[in-house]
Amino acid sequence: MFPDAGGVRETFDQMAAKLAGFGYAVLLPDVYYREGDWAPFDMVTVFGDAKERARIMFMIGTVTPDRITRDAAAFFDYLASRPEVTGQRFGVCGYCMGGRISVLVAGRLPDRVAAAASFHGGGLVTDRPDSPHLLADRMSATVYVGGAENDASFTPEHAERLDKALTAAGVRHTIEWYPAAHGFAVPDNPPYDAAADERHWTAMVDTFGAVLG
Repeated sequence: MFPDAGGVRETFDQMAAKLAGFGYAVLLPDVYYREGDWAPFDMVTVFGDAKERARIMFMIGTVTPDRITRDAAAFFDYLASRPEVTGQRFGVCGYCMGGRISVLVAGRLPDRVAAAASFHGGGLVTDRPDSPHLLADRMSATVYVGGAENDASFTPEHAERLDKALTAAGVRHTIEWYPAAHGFAVPDNPPYDAAADERHWTAMVDTFGAVLG
């Protein structure tokens, strides 16, 4: 489970525990570990505070595609070594920045990812050469994307481009819209929407269940 830009915190501890309650071994990584003992963000105020906004944007920038790919490979190796884990392919899910990571990792490590779910993920489709949608022809995972209707980081145009790329590559996928804003599935985010959150759990468990069992 890849967290949003706010990183690992109590809310994600609770979300990881909930996913584990469905019978899965869940790893919640600190994607900012290279920054040492970093101070947690207040997701209610972070983007309204210029200093904190600059800090979170810097932190986001440290999670490069190459770094997170190496990290994810290590995460999968660790999970595969655990006695409670069966198989060598995994499900990944993520929120906001973590949604982008999930789709990116599905393309960069196709032999390790069987299912990938992104919720209000941003940057899935960009004009950069490292855009996740450009990896569609390398993916072997089932992909689920839950977009927020109010989200400039993933628009209907982005969804159309992603759908075309995944369809052309023969990737099993679903792209759905939630009548909510970016951040709808994370309880400590101001745009949190309880109905959308409940729906996202159903979608994720259904996606994982169909592939992982």
